[in-house]
Amino acid sequence: MATRLAGHKALVTGGARGIGRTIALSLAAEGADVGISYLASRPSANKVVTSIRDSDVKGSALRADVTKEADVKRLVGATVDNLGGLDILVNNVGNFLVKDVEHLSYAEWRDLIDSNVTAAFLCSKYAIPHMRKAGWGRIVSLGAAGAYRAHGSKGMSGFYAGKAGIVALSKALAREVGRHGITVNVVSPGIVKDYSLTPAQAKGTKDKETAVRRPGTAQDLANAVVFLCSNEAEFVTGDVLNVTGGWLL
Repeated sequence: MATRLAGHKALVTGGARGIGRTIALSLAAEGADVGISYLASRPSANKVVTSIRDSDVKGSALRADVTKEADVKRLVGATVDNLGGLDILVNNVGNFLVKDVEHLSYAEWRDLIDSNVTAAFLCSKYAIPHMRKAGWGRIVSLGAAGAYRAHGSKGMSGFYAGKAGIVALSKALAREVGRHGITVNVVSPGIVKDYSLTPAQAKGTKDKETAVRRPGTAQDLANAVVFLCSNEAEFVTGDVLNVTGGWLL
């Protein structure tokens, strides 16, 4: 059994479904105790916790709106209590909406910014003291591969602004916390159309949009997150890893 992360304690926001679920299970498979947050999918969250525990590690799920400071403070504190510490944070939450600025409401704009960059800020803020105490930490946030150059940008202004904010936050934060043994990085997905697709299944599927000619999967992204959380990546910080199969080439 792989144990690259044995003894570590991780929190994955939005870990009940989709990419977050795959990341949470992959961290657990590598030996980490894993807590997840969810907002409206408690049955799915409970199933994920069961699967996490199947890897013989601790698992927990807590409901939290990670755009609200009080919720984040409670989430981090409870996760620390449940797992016995916290030294890995994966900021996975981030809403998506395609709408031109002219038609984008202020409430929709705030939701895109808050669910992406504000959530990453709040979770990082409350996780960092625990990482400093441990003398080791990993923060990985989910970006978007197209955001840094506004690729295919029609209707994407709000979403890309949030994801670009995550990159800026992560790069600056990496400088702040590096001396404490904490790295901060971003994994930016390309297009993942089917979260249930495995890499093996993807190899049998054609996708002309990528250079490798297969579609991306949630597991591809989880593999990148696991690497950045491992000791092998201790000299990688303030960086953006695009996991796109060459979509933007």
